[in-house]
Amino acid sequence: QVQLVESGGGLVQAGGSLRLSCAASGRTFSSYGMGWFRQVPGKERESVAAISWSGSGTYYADSVKGRFTISRDNAKNMVYLQMNSLKPEDTAVYYCAASVSSRPWGPMTPSRYQYWGQGTQVTVSS
Repeated sequence: QVQLVESGGGLVQAGGSLRLSCAASGRTFSSYGMGWFRQVPGKERESVAAISWSGSGTYYADSVKGRFTISRDNAKNMVYLQMNSLKPEDTAVYYCAASVSSRPWGPMTPSRYQYWGQGTQVTVSS
């Protein structure tokens, strides 16, 4: 069992940066693949980025490639999403998720993730 708590969301101007953090509880955190998703009201949850249990493998959605970076610190039970060059279309609630799969992509779908945080709002103004 893994409990996830996101933080770091907020309001930022277009072109700015934010760093989201996800704190995980549980002694087996390092065995989980981790991912970030986002969702806008009325739309399906969208994949953003994922990272393997060791951190050696990553996946990015085309919409964020080159702007976002996912990382993890297994010693601290933390996952991060560094978001640069933010655009208004990045506005969404961002969710951290954990998967029992070590490389939870190919495809990266919500059904591959068993544990979810409560989400943090990111708003990018134009």
